[in-house]
Formats: sequence, structure tokens, C-alpha cells
Amino acid sequence: MLKTLLIIEDNNEIQTILKKQLQRNYRTISAFSGTEGILLFDSNKVDLILLDIMLPGKEGSQVLKEIRSTSQIPVIIMSALGDKKLVTNYLINGANDYVAKPFDLEELSARIAVQLRDTKESAKNEQLQYKNITLDFKDFSISNGNKNLTLGRLEFDILKLLMSYPERIFTKENLYESVWEEKYIAGDNTINTHLSNLRKKISQLDSETSYIQTLWGLGVRLAK
Repeated sequence: MLKTLLIIEDNNEIQTILKKQLQRNYRTISAFSGTEGILLFDSNKVDLILLDIMLPGKEGSQVLKEIRSTSQIPVIIMSALGDKKLVTNYLINGANDYVAKPFDLEELSARIAVQLRDTKESAKNEQLQYKNITLDFKDFSISNGNKNLTLGRLEFDILKLLMSYPERIFTKENLYESVWEEKYIAGDNTINTHLSNLRKKISQLDSETSYIQTLWGLGVRLAK
């Protein structure tokens, strides 16, 4: 089955050139604004995104942020801007690669192939399993083998941390500062709310098994 590429680019000429080149090996979907790009991403199974920086509607940085809130799909940035600091910011914030316009089509094709190959090779390392639940890094979901549920980013980060260290007890301070990357303020109920929501989602997949255990006075860990 052909991989699907989403091209988010407002220039019609560039869209035409890219589609002509890439349709030899891939299925392509075209979006001409950031807003349209998000809509098409949400409604299609996409394997890689080519993302222009300067877009009408939502600009490239906002599109990237929204994509990364739910998915780790490969994103290659395209831009005629020569600002290395801007490019660095995009890479730090989740872009996988960058090509400068005007780009060489063969080089772009090679970069796409590398990203798709790396995605396939690393897929087996992008899951954690505990009891009857599998946590999937690619789409921030949990599954029992039959049904999938998407987690919010913070719910995902909490569960990933607990599943990465199944024997460890995390205090509220540990959890908050690891996940939120901010100083914990005593009495903040944010963690309890997210843990409650996480438990409810897990119970939809496996209501017979306990997964998150609260040890009063100590903290939280995976239930044994």
C-alpha cells in the first residue's frame, strides 16, 4: 500500500511540481492553508507531512504545534527563509527535517524516504505494554488489542513515565515536575484531575484490572 503524504503549501506551482514528482511513489493530499492542512490531517491517515512555514490561516509553527499535540508523524519543513535560528526553533519544537527553497527534488525524495524508513524501523520501540494495555507513542493512544483510545498529551506523558519505571513510586512533586517541567506548588489538584481522567480511559479498555495505584502519603505507581 502506498504511503500518504500531506503537502501543506499555499503556492499552486510548487504543489503541482511536488505532486508530479512524488506521485510516482506515494499518494499525495494537498492543502493550501494551515487551517486546511489540520482538517485534512485529522480526516486522513497520513504517513508524512511536508509543511511550508509561511501559510495563510494558521502559520507553520501553529500547524506543527497542533500536529505534535496528538502525533509523532514525520514532518519536513519547507521554507525560502534563510533564518537559521527560525529553522532551529522548528526542529526543537518537533520538526524532523528541513529543506530550503528552491529545493532539489531528488534530495527531497531521499529525505522523505529516510524519514519513512526511520519511522518503520523505530516503530517497534515506540510502544510500552503493561498487563493488558499497550501505550503507543505514534498517536498517543492506549489499546487493549481490540479498541484504541487517544490520550491527551499530559495523560500520555504521565502514563509513559509510570510505565517506563513500573517499580518506582512517584510523589506528586516528582510527577508534576517531570511532566509539566515546572515547580510543583503544594495543594495543586491538577495531577489528581489528570490521574482521574487517565484511570477512566484505561477502565474503558480493561475495567477488571487495576493499573494506577495511589499509596497514601507516598505517591503513585503502576498497580502490581
